[in-house]
This record gives sequence, structure tokens and C-alpha cells, in this order.
Amino acid sequence: METMTVAERMTAQEFLVLPERRWAQLIDGELVISQPGLLHDGAAKEIDYALQTWARAEPARGRVCGPLDVQLEEGHVYAPDALRYRDGRVPDRHDPPPYPIPDLAVEVRSPSTWRYDIGVKKSTYERHGLPELWLVDTAADEVLVFRRSKPSSPTFDVAEEPAGSDTLTSPLLPGFALRLDALFS
Repeated sequence: METMTVAERMTAQEFLVLPERRWAQLIDGELVISQPGLLHDGAAKEIDYALQTWARAEPARGRVCGPLDVQLEEGHVYAPDALRYRDGRVPDRHDPPPYPIPDLAVEVRSPSTWRYDIGVKKSTYERHGLPELWLVDTAADEVLVFRRSKPSSPTFDVAEEPAGSDTLTSPLLPGFALRLDALFS
């Protein structure tokens, strides 16, 4: 009879004290490590650049950063590829991880983690009140946008799928526009 080793589940506290967490996330108590490939890295940097440019163009647009450890509940510490905190919610630069849930989280598709992004991570973000989530699907050259129509909405009640030459915009980011053909070129 063959034996199979089963990894023990990890707590958020155990995860956060690991000496090296680069490319790591804690999903349902499991340590998930995924080094980004060229396609993932290019899309993440393009989105970060567009968001940074938008945020710096005018005062009081908050802070764009990422990836940062965001703990949503025990057993769930995510590191979105990009995240934005609105003005007044930006964590202090001296605060240690984990950081609070952002106002916008961006997850870029990695072949090994996409099932988490569209599954448990999306539902956990939704359950914890994330206002807007972008799931960047580099395989389909589209962005799956999930948002709440108003802050009191209990779930993501708006879903959009801009693709091709569409422009990605958001009511949370007045004046922001990113052409997807530039993102996926």
C-alpha cells in the first residue's frame, strides 16, 4: 500500500512569519506559490503603470501598490498583482503586513492559480466587501470586472467583460482609461 503525504494546513499567522513569501499566497490554509511568467508579468506591469499614472495625475486619488499581503480571514492571505486604496484609507507606510482589504484588487491570470482567482479568491473578496475586482485573463485577452453598484450592495452585482479594443474604465477611478489592445499587445 502506497502512502501519500498530506500537507498540514497553515494559519495566516504562520504564513506571515515565513522568511520568504515572494510569489506566495495562503489560500484555504494552503501555501500556493506561483512564479509569474512573461505574459503575466507584462500584463501586471502595464496595469500598474496605467493605475500609477492615473493616481499621480491629480491629488487625492489614493495609492496604487502591489503585490502586498492582504489577510481577509484565517487561512486566506492574498497578494493581488495590483491594488488601490482610496484617499483616506491608505495604510501607513510603516504598518507591517497584513494590510486591509483594498478598494480595488487586480489578479492577473497564472495557469496554476487561475482556478483560485475565479473561484475561492473571488468569493472571499466578495464576502469581505471588496468594492471592485479585476480578473485579467491573459489567455482570452479580456478582463472580468466585478463590482458593487453601490457600497451597500451585499455582493458583486455588476459584471463586465471588456475585451479586444474595448477600454477598461471604472466609476471608482474617474478619468481612468486603459485600452485593452494596448494591455494585451
